Amino acid sequence: MKKKIFITGGSGLLAINWALAVRDKFDVILNMNNRDISLKGSVIKKINLNSINPIFNFLKSERPDYVLHTAGMTNVDDCEKNPNLAYETNVGLTENVARACKNLEIPLIHISTDHLFNGTSSLADEQKITSPLNVYGKTKAEAEEKVLSINPNSLIIRTNFYGWGTNYRISLSDYIFNALKQNQQIILFKDIFFTPILIEVLANMTMELSEKGAHGIFHITGDDRVSKYDFGVLLAREFGFNSTLISEGFVGEQKDLVSRPKDMSLSNSKISQFLGKKIGSLSVHLNLLHKQKNAGFAKEVNAL
Repeated sequence: MKKKIFITGGSGLLAINWALAVRDKFDVILNMNNRDISLKGSVIKKINLNSINPIFNFLKSERPDYVLHTAGMTNVDDCEKNPNLAYETNVGLTENVARACKNLEIPLIHISTDHLFNGTSSLADEQKITSPLNVYGKTKAEAEEKVLSINPNSLIIRTNFYGWGTNYRISLSDYIFNALKQNQQIILFKDIFFTPILIEVLANMTMELSEKGAHGIFHITGDDRVSKYDFGVLLAREFGFNSTLISEGFVGEQKDLVSRPKDMSLSNSKISQFLGKKIGSLSVHLNLLHKQKNAGFAKEVNAL
């Protein structure tokens, strides 16, 4: 019998790609808020996360083996404009889910971010003290603290992901792919660094950690620290696009931008040592992204 996983934020890019990645191994329940979508291999539910009681009652009835909390307010600019809503969404909802899971002793996997530091150093590890620059980062840092204070046995994943997007939400890789496919010129920052990972790999690594009983904070990222510009060039080469359509930009030249860390790269040494293997290079993951497209994975997501 398959184990069962309940995923909040079910209409989001992360949740959908995650569900597709694990549906052969897990029974998937996607929690929706405002959208109604249908995804093969997933059961759709609408549970109000604004109060602990609906969450508790649902989890008590369904008894999933894992709860994956991906719901959140992730747009940096929107969080800065609406700090109260950002707090309610990123901290309040997380606290409700964490308490319900704690009360029922259901393992919680909480998805965090790589926006937790000031960006003045590279490849931050799990021991580095957080120093977020904006409302989004501050609310995500506080959400981590809430989760660990409620239940230290929870698993917190810090990451920066990409994958195939829907018709209402695209990822960085979608933006680059779509533009280059149409021979459009784009500008990508040469001075913003990150350690991106394909969602399918992220999902598989996280579930492997969970099955091994891991808890606490883990950075799950690709092995390579790259700039947004270099990410775009590598994607272009993988899909046979003209990489000269990509121009170098510099965030320091942009005006009126909400403060963001210039270096968001995270070290994945902890998970690599825990699992005894490398997570994988960017070129390997981009090749897998290409294989997903050829296998019809992208088409299934794009149709939503």
